[in-house]
Amino acid sequence: MRFIMKLVRSRTLFGCIAVGAFWYLLHAVVSPRSIPGPLATVATLVRLLYEGNLPAHMAVSILRISAALSSSIVLGVPLGLWMGLNKKIDAILAPVAYILYPLPKIAFLPVFMILFGLGDGSKTILIITVILFPILLAARDGVKEIPEQLFYSVMSLGLNRFQIYTNLVIPAVLPKVITAIRISIGISISVLFFSENYATVYGIGYFIMNSWAIVRYDEMFAGILALSLIGLVIFKLVDIAEKKTCRWLFISK
Repeated sequence: MRFIMKLVRSRTLFGCIAVGAFWYLLHAVVSPRSIPGPLATVATLVRLLYEGNLPAHMAVSILRISAALSSSIVLGVPLGLWMGLNKKIDAILAPVAYILYPLPKIAFLPVFMILFGLGDGSKTILIITVILFPILLAARDGVKEIPEQLFYSVMSLGLNRFQIYTNLVIPAVLPKVITAIRISIGISISVLFFSENYATVYGIGYFIMNSWAIVRYDEMFAGILALSLIGLVIFKLVDIAEKKTCRWLFISK
């Protein structure tokens, strides 16, 4: 019983075992050739990492998604804070954000290819346009949820604008922004996979679809596993960043 409880507490390990068990069940029920087993897929992944060109595909995908995420944070957080603190700016930009946010921006990939070329630029910009708005609106709404009395309290203490930002606004908004980043990770990986199927010969998306086209299902699943590991690592890095920057959230845990 204690072993089971320790396993449940180790969420990552427990999740891997649960997914692996479901994967093995599919492997046993469906055609083993169409769905390779977990152990065979891991063995193929290790082989491709040492002998194949999978590391190059992973490096390109990591570069694209890292550039998109960092750019979205750099652009979205300051703009969201500005909108939340300035009613006139919010009145101008909020309607634009509300119109653009629900649009299926993934359909604009051909437009971005025309404007920014067939290389990494168009794919990175597509991911930015998709995940920028959740981060921007999270920062904006986070500011608006700060009680007005708190602003009066810190101003009565003689804090300047910079100190108000660092001691009130940013600590209040940061948890919401990190949550938005978590949501954006899954979305950005999906968009990355889609964009890497066009006008490129490098990237995990291209590797997976190319393996499917030449009927190498073991390598296809190895590529899917590699893409999942990239997402898991980014997700864990966000968790670490949250524990470092939002320590007050974990005091009672």
